[in-house]
Amino acid sequence: MKRTIFETEHEQFRESVRAFLRKEAVPHTDRWEANGLVDREFWSAAAAHGFVGFAAPEEFGGGGLRDFRFNAVLNEEVVRTGTVGDGFSLTNDIVLPYYLDIASPEQQARWIPGIIKGDTVIAVSMSEPGTGSDLRGIKSTAVRDGAGWRLSGSKTFVTSGIQADLVIVAARIAEGGLGLFVVASGQKGFTRGRKLDKIGRKAQDTAELFFDNVYVPDSDVLGEPGKGLHYLMGNLAQERLSMAVVAVASAEYAVDIAVAYGKERTAFGQPVGSFQANRFRLAELATKVSMARVYVDRCIEAQNADELTAAEAAGAKFTTTELEFEALDACLQIHGGYGYMEEYEVARRWRDCRVQRIYGGTNEIMREIVGRSLGL
Repeated sequence: MKRTIFETEHEQFRESVRAFLRKEAVPHTDRWEANGLVDREFWSAAAAHGFVGFAAPEEFGGGGLRDFRFNAVLNEEVVRTGTVGDGFSLTNDIVLPYYLDIASPEQQARWIPGIIKGDTVIAVSMSEPGTGSDLRGIKSTAVRDGAGWRLSGSKTFVTSGIQADLVIVAARIAEGGLGLFVVASGQKGFTRGRKLDKIGRKAQDTAELFFDNVYVPDSDVLGEPGKGLHYLMGNLAQERLSMAVVAVASAEYAVDIAVAYGKERTAFGQPVGSFQANRFRLAELATKVSMARVYVDRCIEAQNADELTAAEAAGAKFTTTELEFEALDACLQIHGGYGYMEEYEVARRWRDCRVQRIYGGTNEIMREIVGRSLGL
């Protein structure tokens, strides 16, 4: 079904992104996977092309493009080209909005230019060893100390945690509620633990972080201490929409490669895609993907109009990520034994997509959010 949400400038942006990723990312995928890191040089190059922080105001070097359609285009091309790593969605969709919406003018002038140039890698740390989707269960603490705070605690599953230069840390304060504290690499008491060994998304560094009485001056606190949960919840709708965009693009690509393989691979004297079981399965998935794309495109429009609700974003996240895994699992099955071989891209994509049903709030929590919105 023809999409209607994009205009000429979005398609021109898509062509630029696609060409850049094919040249600068695709050839390095295997090496990044082996190293467990995406090169900082790649990130700098992406920033030089205007693909990092483009929503930031022009006064800081951004493009002033506060239009989530550009974010969607970038995320879709990352999926289509098989680019590894979550740097674009993490930076543009998830972390940067905290600096754009909550940071003071002085903080913005100090931090945003480096982010846009690719010199400053950013991350946000919410999850803790005993606290996953339950943000109210955060145990890290920040205690008042003169003109600043003393931050203590540990975080886990921090995307870009190994390379991050600035980390937003959610911590509980004695006065009640959460605060958001920006900690820079190298600060006394801030240490990084293991680079976590994950099932998938091998090229994306994910880390444990530890904070031992780290001093954070008031000038490095985002927003008003005590309102951290409100700030976090306010940005989660866009974060979950970003995941839904990735999921639909991933599911669509899975169907495409399954159809292509089904036409070329033969068994019992005929293409495997022509067997009724496979043909019906792919017909069902293609239809589901088309329907999901229409809903997500509508969510993108709602996000641009500042109308996307938490329940709508949660519904988009859990339905599309479930569909993504369903499509990739079916694609792998159609490939048979070859689908289980690392030399076939479906193997990596199948592994990489599994976490989508977990991070950003598990899909069980997403169902809870939607259920409560119904008054149940």
